[in-house]
Amino acid sequence: MTTHSICILGGTGFVGTALAARLIRDGHRVRVLTRDRFQHKTLAVLPGLDLVDCDVHDPTRLGASLAGHDVAINLVGILNERGHDGSGFRRAHTELAITLVGACNAAGVPRLLQMGSLRAAEDAPSHYLRSKALAERAIREQAGALAWTVFRPSVIFGHGDSFLNRFAGLLALAPVMPLARAGARFQPVYVGDVINAMVRSIDRRDTIGQAYELGGPDIVTLGALVRWVASLTGRRRLVVGLPDALGWLQAAVLGLLPGKPMSLDNFRSLALDSVCSDDGLGRLGIHATSLREIAPGYLGNGHGHPLESTPAGPAT
Repeated sequence: MTTHSICILGGTGFVGTALAARLIRDGHRVRVLTRDRFQHKTLAVLPGLDLVDCDVHDPTRLGASLAGHDVAINLVGILNERGHDGSGFRRAHTELAITLVGACNAAGVPRLLQMGSLRAAEDAPSHYLRSKALAERAIREQAGALAWTVFRPSVIFGHGDSFLNRFAGLLALAPVMPLARAGARFQPVYVGDVINAMVRSIDRRDTIGQAYELGGPDIVTLGALVRWVASLTGRRRLVVGLPDALGWLQAAVLGLLPGKPMSLDNFRSLALDSVCSDDGLGRLGIHATSLREIAPGYLGNGHGHPLESTPAGPAT
């Protein structure tokens, strides 16, 4: 195995922390860029990890931080912005991708792995999905000699995730869970499989210039998923799907709360099923891990009712 010097943007989050640990175990040299390394001191305990303060939106500082590395991995992503006009999403996703490509080329970094999103499209209904698609477009059009690969996961689960754990927390607060767009479908993918996909692609020439949709073995509705989480955590809860008008109102109200448990942009994203049209994990030789194998271990006692799901089946 070739040893690499890898620089990760967005490496202090759920996926990034697990990826950094895996890369270090594999013998790579890893640098993680952060706005404030003192807020993420727990990462510093990883042997050999270089945790560096850097404003990744500053081309000069980013280029200096990338110098000497042969792989850049961009995991930066936000699910909500402070305002409502999409400028926060464009800055975090599209504008950063443009800055990163330029900085990689200036610093001589030959390889880029980009975290995208399933169903990202320039005509998608949400700022989040549009900004992710525009980021991919910028990479394709401005990469030059930079060898890139894009990953488009459905919702990612695993110990410490912000999806299933968030619903577990919300279910603890009230006996009834009103749910916007309860029929929206997901193909949850295990964080370990996402990391395997990224690690395997680093040295594979056939992944250059490719995009991989990443999903697990089952397709579930949001309503079924929340009911399953309630069962796993031992809570008897009534999960009520809301009509779109009330779902829109719920998202608007929740978007005003600290932390935005949900927003109108999230609501618009849910108009599209987060389901793969291509088996990206299979293309990389990875057997997808089921929710049933992992989630019970960190959500509860593992004795919930069966998960209502549809096998993903072959890619279409």
